[in-house]
Amino acid sequence: MTRKRWTAMAAFVVVISALAGAVALHPQEARIVAQAVAVQFVAPGLPQTPLRPAAAQAEPLIAAAESQVGVTLHYDPSYVRLAFPGGDVARDVGVCTDVVIRAVRAAFGIDLQVAVNRDMAQNFGAYPALWGLTRPDANIDHRRVPNLETLLRRAGAELAPASVPEDFAPGDIVTSRLPGNRPHIMIVSARVARDGTPLVVHNIGAGVRVEDALYDFPHVARFRLTPEVLAALSAISAQ
Repeated sequence: MTRKRWTAMAAFVVVISALAGAVALHPQEARIVAQAVAVQFVAPGLPQTPLRPAAAQAEPLIAAAESQVGVTLHYDPSYVRLAFPGGDVARDVGVCTDVVIRAVRAAFGIDLQVAVNRDMAQNFGAYPALWGLTRPDANIDHRRVPNLETLLRRAGAELAPASVPEDFAPGDIVTSRLPGNRPHIMIVSARVARDGTPLVVHNIGAGVRVEDALYDFPHVARFRLTPEVLAALSAISAQ
């Protein structure tokens, strides 16, 4: 048997063992574990599902997010020293926030690394004190969901809680909390599931994917990048 076959079999055994433990904790987490192994054998793609019309402002954001599918194949939360401005980790890896950061850069030319850094420098006390920092860190601040939530709120992007799936417009940015209070962020796609639930673009453990995962975990906030919000983010970046 070839080494490649042995590697595949070993990975299969690992995922079955991991799934057994994950199912006992949370069914959605079991799916994440399965995806993390499946991506080694089957490249992710865009689902062939119905599309909803998207606002002109949302179309480039969604396109930029979905273009990461098949490119960013892994999840890696490691601390990395980044260039500034325009800092990024290798394109084949990232976390959930990197999906948003890369999409906003590509769609609108707005660098959330700069926006978070500039706003934190001027208003450090307005941001969550969760990591023991005493000053901004341009390597990591923008890659933390609570900091993006704070920036978007301060830019006027937050919307009222959604009560039905139709409230989520294509291009909306949604944050949630996974078991253990782990923050997550995702972009609402124009694609919908068979039951009409909007799909999301995110990286929750197995690279960037478009999935029916909007309601997998409790929501914290919903944001929309209107022209006014984009202008506010640009102004913050220029401070």
